[in-house]
Amino acid sequence: MIQGFTFPHDIEGPLLSALSRLPRSRVTRVSPPSFRQSRRPGALRERQDFTRILFKESIMEVLRPQLVRIGGRIYRKNPIQEQTYQHEEEDEDFYQGFVECAEDPCDAYEVVQTQQGFRCTVKAPSLLYKHIVGKRGDTRKKLEVETKTSISIPKPGQEGEIVITGQHRSGVISARTRIDVLLLTFRRKQPFTHFLAFFLNEVEVQERFLKFQEEVLEKCSMDHGVDSTIFQNPKKLHLTIGMLVLLSEQEIQQTCEMLQQCKEEFIDDISGGKPLEVEMAGIEYMNDDPGMVDVLYAKVHMKDGSNRLQELVDRVLERFQASGLIVKEWNSVKLHATVMNTLFRKDPNAEGRYNLYTADGKYIFKERESFDGRNILKEEKSF
Repeated sequence: MIQGFTFPHDIEGPLLSALSRLPRSRVTRVSPPSFRQSRRPGALRERQDFTRILFKESIMEVLRPQLVRIGGRIYRKNPIQEQTYQHEEEDEDFYQGFVECAEDPCDAYEVVQTQQGFRCTVKAPSLLYKHIVGKRGDTRKKLEVETKTSISIPKPGQEGEIVITGQHRSGVISARTRIDVLLLTFRRKQPFTHFLAFFLNEVEVQERFLKFQEEVLEKCSMDHGVDSTIFQNPKKLHLTIGMLVLLSEQEIQQTCEMLQQCKEEFIDDISGGKPLEVEMAGIEYMNDDPGMVDVLYAKVHMKDGSNRLQELVDRVLERFQASGLIVKEWNSVKLHATVMNTLFRKDPNAEGRYNLYTADGKYIFKERESFDGRNILKEEKSF
């Protein structure tokens, strides 16, 4: 299930307001204008094939390895290879890679000296323990041998801390770094569970949206891919700040506390303790070809012409990225309210783009039937 943490539109009253529970979903990302999409026959299939090839090449590209930010430092992460054992579950990925750091181990971790050597702990949700253990315990054994440490992991289903002990401080730090990389890698593969958002479901906004939907279906229903199934539910119109993967009650509580801190530390100052009045005006699409659109959104801005809303959401995003609860993929929030999304064609409750991975970490590819948005952009430019 995917849930939402939302700020009330007026930044007053209770800070948290629960969204209705929705099925697991994925986040929509702005497609970069890397290549022009052709309208000739077979172009859609070629585009999908190109996407598959591009994705595979981006993973295997030796000269452009995946970079992971941990504790203010950047690490290169080698690819993870999977091995399949007969009669075993395939949802536990086997760690075959290692992490390289260009400099000496950093002091970002709290390592305690004991009578037996050194000790460091790692907080992690129990759902991710299996990725540290690995098939037949191979991942943990490999980490222990290479770093000359001992790694204690709570039993499945039990919340607790991963404890790393060793004779050498550098070995303990190395093991901690590698465990952090594994945790981050497999956290990214989990389906989104929650998202931060502002509601935009005032009665007046809903009525204007329904009028927009009626006009589009009346004037553009004959355009390719345009039908009633791809419109947003007017009661769920919102501005998304970021998507989260929260895997334990502790992480949910941490999120609530962080939202409260944001309100106390800067939200009230930016809003001046008064409601922020915004308006939706104009529509835009999230790719480089108006003839093949997947997401159409309404542009949102402050009525007074200020940049306060953008500043507010960017600071919230920055705070959650720094905590690790939101993966850093961009530095600023693109303020928009999705009004049409081709994901809704098969899943009316989809929020954002489909994840690239299933819950057990397997890569998936979801085809989407784009729609021709040229007439909509022309007829409804004053939305």
